Amino acid sequence: MNNCRERKSKITASRKLMLKSLMLAKAKEAWEQDQVDKQGEKERYLAERITPLRTSGLSFSQLQDLCRELHEKVEIVDEERYDIEAKCIHNTREIKNLKLKVLDLRGKFKRPPLRRVRVSADAMLRALLGSKHKVSMDLRANLKSVKKEDTEKERPVEVGDWRKNVEAMSGMEGRKKMFDAAKSPTGQ
Repeated sequence: MNNCRERKSKITASRKLMLKSLMLAKAKEAWEQDQVDKQGEKERYLAERITPLRTSGLSFSQLQDLCRELHEKVEIVDEERYDIEAKCIHNTREIKNLKLKVLDLRGKFKRPPLRRVRVSADAMLRALLGSKHKVSMDLRANLKSVKKEDTEKERPVEVGDWRKNVEAMSGMEGRKKMFDAAKSPTGQ
């Protein structure tokens, strides 16, 4: 119960609303500033790239030469724009065709159910590190060696015929023996 009370927010709903409105106002200011910065950047770029035209005081032949130069520049820009548009159209067609191929392939083939595969540590390291690295990880080398003789000496094993014990304890006589055996140690 105490944990639930401690986890609850200590900010009231009105405070949350006020903070939210402040955050939105701050975001709006940042967005407006970003728009102003972009417009200024655009104007600076255009001022660098485009020089103002000075047509006053030019003769008719000079104006014709200026128009020819501008017309050549416009043609070059139009050719570049046309090339870029053609590349974009080609790329969109290619993307559309590839998407259709992917959809066709998904529909035709069923994904097989994945099976668990046992991989040794060496095979996993080879797969991760590549075939160049020769790393062998023998996990059994670090284990203690235990002699069989020691374990047999510590624990003597009595092997008896279990069938005799079951036959002796079966039926009412066996239950009586068990009852008597349980009763006699407590009575003494």
